[in-house]
Amino acid sequence: MATKKKRTPNVQNDSWVVVAADSVIDTQKPDSDPTFVRLRNPVTDAASLYMLGGGDAQLYEVKAFEEDFHSWFVGQTVQRDGRLLFITPMDPLYLILPYLIKAGKEGKFQPVDQVVMDEEFPGCSRLLSCTRSLASLHHISEEKEVGSLKFHRYSQEKTMNWLQKKVERTVASLKKRNISVGEGVKSTTYVRVKSESDYSEEDYLRYAHGLISEYISEDLSKALLRHLQLPELTSPKETEPPSKPPKKMTAAQKTLAKVDKTGMKPMSSFFSPKVKAEKK
Repeated sequence: MATKKKRTPNVQNDSWVVVAADSVIDTQKPDSDPTFVRLRNPVTDAASLYMLGGGDAQLYEVKAFEEDFHSWFVGQTVQRDGRLLFITPMDPLYLILPYLIKAGKEGKFQPVDQVVMDEEFPGCSRLLSCTRSLASLHHISEEKEVGSLKFHRYSQEKTMNWLQKKVERTVASLKKRNISVGEGVKSTTYVRVKSESDYSEEDYLRYAHGLISEYISEDLSKALLRHLQLPELTSPKETEPPSKPPKKMTAAQKTLAKVDKTGMKPMSSFFSPKVKAEKK
């Protein structure tokens, strides 16, 4: 469906065209309109656009596809921003994880609301309002209760097990939908081609690992690869032409090389063209 959202107050008819499920906009709840928010990307550590809906109960990933010289006709107006935004649900733990990892270096249990804090991206605290956030923290952290308070500390072991389950569920989905995962696949575009039997289990694991790696840091991606017991692929080195071995010198050449050549003219000087003397 197409929805409009003004980007600047001074420009009219400057909107985005968005493709999203009807559940993104819950008309049954007041004040539940989805809002765009910039948060820290767990892979690049830079700003990325996300959406929070249902009163911050659900996090959505925002993917933009654009082409040059592209626009949209919406009703009787032309939307000059030709991008097409795809809104899909996303697990908020992916965005919470980097904050836990950073705080975990201190080695102590802390309240999660003191961990998920960011002066550059203050909206990150809204991630804790998502339905799955607090209830799922035990997947990536150790928990300790003191009275009515809960404290958390990052756990590498739990995180690896959690990510492994993500990979396994992705593999199951790939097989169910008969999606090509061979070496010839250069993108994550779902193309139904070959049968499941044409690919090995490692092909599926590597492909699923690649999909999950789009939401975690490079270090975590490599750790997950080791946890899955998959060897890291290395590109073959470019072969360089073999260098020619130095030619052995004859005994005469060795003797000549030792001769003191001070004041001697080079051989080429005996073959230089003679310069005619100018007439006075």
